[in-house]
Amino acid sequence: MKLKKMLKVFGLTAILSGMAFMAGSCSDDDQDDGTALRGKVTGVVTDDQSSPIEGVTVSVKDSEITATTNSQGVYTLENVPVSTHIITFAKADYQTVSVTIVAGKFNSELVATVNADMEYAAAKIRGTVTDAKAGGAPLEGATVSISSSVKTTTGADGTFEIGNLPLADYTVTFEKEGYATITKKLTIDSFVDGIATIDLRMGGRDILRDLTIDDLRAAEKWYYNEYRGGGNAESYPHWDWSCDYMCTLDFRGAWEEQNEGTTLQIRNNDEQKSNPADMEMFDSFVFGSKEITADNNIMTLQIRTHNATDDAPTYYGVQVVDLSETDPEAVLIGGVRTLNSEDYVSVPVDLSPYIGKEVIIAIGTFRQQTGDYWKQLVLRRIAFAKEEVTGWGWLPGTEVTGLEGWKLTQEMVRSTMPHTKKTFTGISPIGGGKDNRSEIYRAWRDVAHIGAEWSFMPVNKDPEITPSEGYLIKTRGGDNVSTTEPESYFYAKFSIAAGNNKLTLRTRNFDGTNATFFKLTAIQDNGTVTHLSPESYEANFAEAAADGCWKFIHESGGAGSPDDYAKFVYDLSQFNGEDVMLTLGVFKGEANGNENKLVIHTISIN
Repeated sequence: MKLKKMLKVFGLTAILSGMAFMAGSCSDDDQDDGTALRGKVTGVVTDDQSSPIEGVTVSVKDSEITATTNSQGVYTLENVPVSTHIITFAKADYQTVSVTIVAGKFNSELVATVNADMEYAAAKIRGTVTDAKAGGAPLEGATVSISSSVKTTTGADGTFEIGNLPLADYTVTFEKEGYATITKKLTIDSFVDGIATIDLRMGGRDILRDLTIDDLRAAEKWYYNEYRGGGNAESYPHWDWSCDYMCTLDFRGAWEEQNEGTTLQIRNNDEQKSNPADMEMFDSFVFGSKEITADNNIMTLQIRTHNATDDAPTYYGVQVVDLSETDPEAVLIGGVRTLNSEDYVSVPVDLSPYIGKEVIIAIGTFRQQTGDYWKQLVLRRIAFAKEEVTGWGWLPGTEVTGLEGWKLTQEMVRSTMPHTKKTFTGISPIGGGKDNRSEIYRAWRDVAHIGAEWSFMPVNKDPEITPSEGYLIKTRGGDNVSTTEPESYFYAKFSIAAGNNKLTLRTRNFDGTNATFFKLTAIQDNGTVTHLSPESYEANFAEAAADGCWKFIHESGGAGSPDDYAKFVYDLSQFNGEDVMLTLGVFKGEANGNENKLVIHTISIN
């Protein structure tokens, strides 16, 4: 008995020693020469509800070894070399999963157990890639990837498809030798019936620096008619660091958020000093897609300079790209301009030739000479109206009837572009204040933050932008009571239709005694104003108040407890088929002496 036991132990030790040797000497590049020790890989495949998945194809990469899970989700791969392998689990409508095993995973009986969890995923990214170098012919063999392991290539017809994806945000990369790499960002809102489509051209020429026609077709939209930058409060609260979010726009090259404004600079580090002079292509710029109408065809730049002199001014300009043209070009409006002023000046730019079109607008600086060349153009305001905008006041125009004191014009209502996103957060990814405001605001771009996606109107009071509970608009203290004129509000326009006509607000306040008054208002292009009441709500206390306001008290909800916020749901179906501006504002509804606060956690439209 002892001898048998000793031999058994010795034999097991020898096997394990041999396996350890193989595991230590193998690498991911090992190829099976037919002499490797072989075993089994088995396991169970379940979904995100821990239920077994039948019909999953399980395979060993770079081999013909496959198996299929049974009704209990169990599979067994036979005759698998005892070495390092990638095991892949795939099934239609589920996200493909890959697991790496090593020789040490096999037990003494040469069996390795590998279980897998698969997430149901039926979303797809598809599209067509064409070749700008070949007159727009289909481009075959371009690699399309969303990660190092999830990729495909375009076929002879230039098409591609990546399937079995969960609905999520993706960065899609297009690569091919001899062509500039292109990346496209998709959000959940990019998927329609589970499909996101990207059609692009590779190999195109730059229209703006490093931007081809395909890049410009995907440009961010300038939905609104006023963008303010900087940190100085020339006319509080309209001009205040906590209210001015120009730097959430798409800036390229060298730029910086300064107290004086959002500043375009010449790229001028040690390597860039050798850049050649170029008076046709912007050195640094900001750009966006803007619909031009008879209500907003005059763009006003409120600007000043740094590091400029009369003999060496800042060279800048405005370029417009009409993507509806057969061969779009960047058209310089008004020629190359110069400025040397430490005082702010207003510069009008006539865009009336583009009325009725959505065009790309770029504002940028030119490198006038090579060498050590350092100039700055300070953008304090980019404004669109029917006339030139001067001073620090609000946009000119005809006040909306019934909204006196709101600083909102009929021209602004009509010319605001409908938003393409549907879900917005008030939670800032980064905390802080004035000293790191640029970092805060730029982080908003990645999360569909309301401060970056809606337009903020600080009529009487500034906000608090980074509380952990959400973006916070508030009233003044004292007795400035009004249920008709807001202390501040946000606005955006949406195309209302079936499936896109319910608005849900998640919110809270911070006072268990004094209620917060707020109002959701719809404004149609014909000037009709409708103050909306929620069709349902969940709050500790809520009731209708004067002039269309609602008052509520609800102190629950935080970044880690999103379901604890109050919830107000609005039915917008009466506006089906229309583009309607929605405003959300806070009001001083009672003379209680305190600031009253409205926290915006999320706004969603579905």
